[in-house]
Amino acid sequence: MKVIKDHIKSKKFKQFYLLYGTENYLLKLYRDKLKLAVLGNDTMNYSYFEGKDIDLNEIKDISMTLPFFNDKRLILLENSGMFKTSNDLSDILKTSPGSTIFIFVEAEIDKRNKTYKFIKDNGAISEMKALDDKNLKLFIVSLLAPVGKKITENTAAYLLEMTGTDMDNISNEVEKLISYSLERDTITIEDIDTVVTSQITGKIFQMMDAIGLKQQDKALALYYDLLSIREKPSHILYLMTRHFNILLQVKDLLDNGYSNPAITEKVGIPPFTTGKYINQSRNYSKRQLFNALSLAADTEEQIKTGRIQDKIGVELLIISFSSK
Repeated sequence: MKVIKDHIKSKKFKQFYLLYGTENYLLKLYRDKLKLAVLGNDTMNYSYFEGKDIDLNEIKDISMTLPFFNDKRLILLENSGMFKTSNDLSDILKTSPGSTIFIFVEAEIDKRNKTYKFIKDNGAISEMKALDDKNLKLFIVSLLAPVGKKITENTAAYLLEMTGTDMDNISNEVEKLISYSLERDTITIEDIDTVVTSQITGKIFQMMDAIGLKQQDKALALYYDLLSIREKPSHILYLMTRHFNILLQVKDLLDNGYSNPAITEKVGIPPFTTGKYINQSRNYSKRQLFNALSLAADTEEQIKTGRIQDKIGVELLIISFSSK
C-alpha cells in the first residue's frame, strides 16, 4: 500500500497495477484513489471491465488507442480471474503503449501466473490484507473524526468483537452508530449493544439455524428483519458466505478429531462462538456447505454484473438453501 500511496502523492505512475487480497474495503479504496489520481474526472479515456467473460481482443484494441485530450488512458479490470488461468493477457500488456495504464483488482491470484510475473517485473503489486487490531481501531477513529465523534480504545475493541475485521462491515456499523448517537459526541458500549450486537450477529446465527433446519418462513422473516434495520443485502450475503465458510471449516476439523480449543485457534473465531458453530454445523453435510458457498459466489457475481437485483438475489439464495 505504501508504494501506491507514494505514486498517488508524486503523480509518478507505473503502467501496470495489480491490487489483490481479502480486504474488499482497501481494494475499493485504493482502486478509486488510483483511478482519480491518474485520470481525475476524465471519463472519455476510461474503460471498465468486470467478470470472467472479458474479451481480450477488445482490451487489446482499447489499449492501443491513444488518449483524447489527455496524456493517459486507463483500463480497469476487476475480478477477471485471469491471474489464475492461462491466457494471452501478458502479451497484450507487453505491446500496449506507455500512455495506457492498467489497474487489475482481484480477490485471488496465482503467483506462478505469467501475467503476475510480468507485472511484478514491470509494474506494482499490492496485497490488501485485513488490518491488525491496532490499525482497525485507528480506522474506526478515522471514520468518526469527520463528524466530531469519539470512541475510547476499550469501546473500539468491543465493537471489533461484534463486527469482526472486515472493513466494509465496520464502516457500515460505524455509519449506523453515528446516526443512532445523534448529538452525543462519544460512542458507548450501550450504543453498540443496541445497534450492532443483537440486531446483526444474533439474527445471522438465527437465520443460519433456520436455513439448516429447513424453516424457510423463519429464515426469510429474519432476512426481512435485517433489511428493516437498514442492513445492506450485499453485506448480508457477505455474512452468510463467511458463516458457511466457517461452518465448513469447523465440520472438517470436527471430522478430523480436533478439540474445541484447537478449532477456535485454527478457524480464528471467538471462543464463546465455537460451541454455537459446532452445533450448527450438524445441520449441514459437507456437500451442502460446498454447494452453498458455490451458489453464494454465483449470486454475488450476478449482483455485481447487474444480472439480478441484490435484495432479490439474496432472497432467492435463502429460499434455495432452506427448501425441503
